[in-house]
Amino acid sequence: MSRLGDVEPRVIDDHMLKQAVGEQGPQEEAGQLAKQEGVLFKDVLSLQLDFQNILRIDNLWPFENLRKLQLDNNVIEKIEGLERLTRLVWLDLSFNNIEAIEGLDSLENLEDLSLFNNRISKVDSLDALVRLQVLSLGNNRIANLTNVIYLRRFKDLRTLSLAGNPVAEQDDYKMFVCAYLPDLVYLDFRRIDDHTKELAEAKHQYSLDELKHRENLLQAQQEDEQARREELEEHKAAFVENLNGPFLFESMYAEDVEGSKLACLPGVGELLETYRDKFVIICLNLFECGLKQQEKRKAELDTFSQCVQEAIQENQEQGRQRITKFEETHLLSLSAIRDASELTTLETRLVACRERVAELFNSLMMLEMQLAEQLEETISLFERNIADLVGLFVENVQSLMAQCRDLENHHHEKLLEAAINTLEKTVKGELDEDLPDDVRALFVDKDTLVNAVGASHDVHLLKIDSREDELVTKVHAWCTHLLDQIHRDEIARNRKRVKEISQYADHAQRELDALECAELLD
Repeated sequence: MSRLGDVEPRVIDDHMLKQAVGEQGPQEEAGQLAKQEGVLFKDVLSLQLDFQNILRIDNLWPFENLRKLQLDNNVIEKIEGLERLTRLVWLDLSFNNIEAIEGLDSLENLEDLSLFNNRISKVDSLDALVRLQVLSLGNNRIANLTNVIYLRRFKDLRTLSLAGNPVAEQDDYKMFVCAYLPDLVYLDFRRIDDHTKELAEAKHQYSLDELKHRENLLQAQQEDEQARREELEEHKAAFVENLNGPFLFESMYAEDVEGSKLACLPGVGELLETYRDKFVIICLNLFECGLKQQEKRKAELDTFSQCVQEAIQENQEQGRQRITKFEETHLLSLSAIRDASELTTLETRLVACRERVAELFNSLMMLEMQLAEQLEETISLFERNIADLVGLFVENVQSLMAQCRDLENHHHEKLLEAAINTLEKTVKGELDEDLPDDVRALFVDKDTLVNAVGASHDVHLLKIDSREDELVTKVHAWCTHLLDQIHRDEIARNRKRVKEISQYADHAQRELDALECAELLD
């Protein structure tokens, strides 16, 4: 689309937004009042910015609850600036100068998207729009039917418009779309009948079967990858990721140059195999221990959360009962005050009412104080229990990691012994095996060989120590963060409840003050 006349392109600024919101709001008394007081952008649900000669989408981030956005008939060249509009359901970008679909990754709730009459040649980058139902891409530059295959991933897509594109001029266009998008209801504003769908499926059956087979394989692969990711996250939550196999052992040798050379020595292969098997068993024991301890920590946390919720609910119920009882009496008292004919009677009844408000306030505050003390004791008990569980887990970790170090020390001794034996045979010319040149370079003298074995040993111990430190640090950090969050949540809850009680009592007192003034004026 070309620019609108000779008008200069515009940007979306605060003035434009306020004007649009004001024009689209109610025009009666409520609307005039809103204009005077100002409308919060975050409260706006629909925004119309068409025919504004807008060149760039910008400054829309305050409209965090926007559901419908109309930006058609502008000169927009790029889709951008929509990241914060995550609640958007309907978006119209038709009649602009957009060449590529982009900038929509955060719009997971979008159901209706119009890109009619732009310069788009490829349909892609819509993956995040999992709820997409209506897609208008008419009057663009789409020429390849493979773009239709891309749309198969949108299971809720029911309406599609591609009319006006080069692709729509192809002889097999309609049959191809109907075959590859079998759930589509409307194509180019016309309903697809069942007979057309059957003909289309029969015509493209062979290629469809192949495509479905590939899609099923891909889906199975994606599900396996997702399962692995979820499993890894579970293992990370237990702080024992990559300990359910030879990962730690292999990492010890991944950066061990000298160890790789020494593995070529006679008899070392068997030593390594024995070492690896025993090492992996210890890692598996640590892994199983981590999962079991994670279950115990989770059970402890669930029990704690349930106790807290039950205590809060019981306390809230007691508070509601007292407020209900108060309000029943309070309403009768207000009626009695309004009916009072003498000043003395009025003052007596007002004093009695104020005393009841004060009593309710004190009663509710006492309930909250009791709850706070109860929760403090519950939190303290949980702190001790969770700290004991973490401490026990750390002890088990340190014990098993010590076994790994013992295994490494034992292997180091055996490796050193094998290396020195090989050196002695080399000196005597009794070595039958033909060693690689880089390995033979280690047998220049005993010191060189001993240093190589020692360097390999140091790399292994460092890996073991690092993994232990990482695990212990993470579990302690988790515990500290959890307990800090629990305390912060309780402080926030307590402050909120105290504020609620104070506001309720203040409201009741203001109500009495207003009634007193009104009665005295009468």
